[in-house]
Amino acid sequence: MYEPRDRRETSDVDVEHREIHKSSDSSRVASTFIKYAAYIILFFGFLYFLVRYVFPRF
Repeated sequence: MYEPRDRRETSDVDVEHREIHKSSDSSRVASTFIKYAAYIILFFGFLYFLVRYVFPRF
């Protein structure tokens, strides 16, 4: 590891600080929620169809 001999060697270095802000896009969250809600409704609709019309025929 490099150790400077005196402090002046490191005082010339500019250090860049970055602040990262994580933002959530509410429209993207809403569209994802609607998509998965539709999947769940279709799944339960298919199950209802099977129980109501297909299984009684056996």
